[in-house]
Amino acid sequence: MHWAERTAANLSHRGDTHLIAAGITPSGEFHIGHIREILTCDMIVRACNNSGLNAELLFIVDSMDPLRKVYSFLSEDYEQFIGHPLYRIPPPDKEGKPIFGSETSYAEHFLQPFLDALSELGVKLRISWNHEEYNNGKFEQATRLFLENREEVARILTEVSGRPLDDEWWPYSPIGHDGSFDGITITGWEDPFVTWIDSNGKTGKSNIGTDQGKLPWRLDWPAKWNSHGVSCEPFGKDHAASGGSYSTGRLLVEILGSKAPHPVPYEWIQLRGMGPMSSSANITVGPLEALEIVPPEILRYLIARNKPNRHIEFDTGGGLLELADQYERLLTTWKEDQPPDENATDRVKTAWNVDRAKISLSQINPKIEKFEKLESNISFRHLSMLAQIRSQDNDVWESLKNSGLLKSEPSKSLKDKLRRMRNWISSEHFPEEYKIEIQNKLTKEAKDSFNKGDLEYLSQLRDAYQNCDWENSEINDKICNLAREHGMQIRSAFVILYQIHLGRPHGPRLAAVLAEIPRETAIDALDRAINSLD
Repeated sequence: MHWAERTAANLSHRGDTHLIAAGITPSGEFHIGHIREILTCDMIVRACNNSGLNAELLFIVDSMDPLRKVYSFLSEDYEQFIGHPLYRIPPPDKEGKPIFGSETSYAEHFLQPFLDALSELGVKLRISWNHEEYNNGKFEQATRLFLENREEVARILTEVSGRPLDDEWWPYSPIGHDGSFDGITITGWEDPFVTWIDSNGKTGKSNIGTDQGKLPWRLDWPAKWNSHGVSCEPFGKDHAASGGSYSTGRLLVEILGSKAPHPVPYEWIQLRGMGPMSSSANITVGPLEALEIVPPEILRYLIARNKPNRHIEFDTGGGLLELADQYERLLTTWKEDQPPDENATDRVKTAWNVDRAKISLSQINPKIEKFEKLESNISFRHLSMLAQIRSQDNDVWESLKNSGLLKSEPSKSLKDKLRRMRNWISSEHFPEEYKIEIQNKLTKEAKDSFNKGDLEYLSQLRDAYQNCDWENSEINDKICNLAREHGMQIRSAFVILYQIHLGRPHGPRLAAVLAEIPRETAIDALDRAINSLD
């Protein structure tokens, strides 16, 4: 059973209707790590609905959270906003300076591109802005109960987290006269007001039914569970640690008369060679940036194929081709719709069902059921080669039609796939070893790769180029068969030919590349090599 289906099965014991929640603080640019949380929720929602349950995804935007520091992508002008709620802060311009008077808040500025990416990924969700929920009184009763049970709340936090709280601690964070959470000392509470004094000696009071303050994180989380009726929530492994915020939250939510949601802890996504992604540390690949080079189905597959408790290394280079290859192999199996033989072992049957779920959950449209409706078998790898050799899109479509891979006019999704491929090829992420540059002269390295002992092989291969059908398998057969006839290692023959045609010792499948260039161009390259031996 796929991990999302197993989660849905566990939730079925809680009832028929479920709210799957995700919560993220818009402190900076969103990244692929945030995509994992939302897509994990989305896949659980789909698995629930597919099993007959009624599930919805709630995306809680923690817009009441304060700006904690001046991040590397912000100017020092943001020093004045440290401690202020994100929804009250102006957004930054391209230089990281605040845009005073903007109708868009800091929180909205960073959230919108993420929502655009989620739409491209086929995610359906309902958004809850945390500051609006505070202001409309949604958390008033939870705040009241925590204040009334202050000593019990403090005891739970101290015993479970192992961090003692002083006698001055209160389960509430008011906003002071300067608009900041910082430097405030609570002096008492009389429903519905919390009274306080700031660092300048000014007194004030905050109404707990408004956005004049908020609950600390470890109380804010269970308050959301209770107020929204959350039944399942994925969250990062740090919250799942012993003594972490889930450990305290599941006890604190009982004070509110509710129970904790089903937990789904997940591991981080690491950017290959750079460690875990972080908005505040500016170690990111943004969702929209990723979607400029990666088809959305493959990004979804990246999440669907890995159990949440397994860390993911996101590779925008050669690993992306390997990921696409794996996805396309499973997609082909799914299209064929041939389940294992009834005599197959349970292990084989289970693996087939899990793979089927991985592909199903990777689709943008959750309602796709007919395999023939999916895109044709034009591989990511093959398209990467064509996009480099054919500079015009129409030439790519013509080549695909000639090879039989494209039966009609290209679909919108295929056009998008080619657009993303061209973006990837022109970016810093495209792997060097897959770059194609057809040589129009013989390099020194190429000349050093062969000698007069190879002359007969190259001469006969030239004749074979001249006379064979100019297509992938025929070219490959000629290269390999002639190498065997001359007692050459197949690998050695290819090293020579890669050097002659591409100017390096290895690269994409050579026969496939040659089939896409004019026959005369390939013959001219061999002629240059042969003439250099005279």
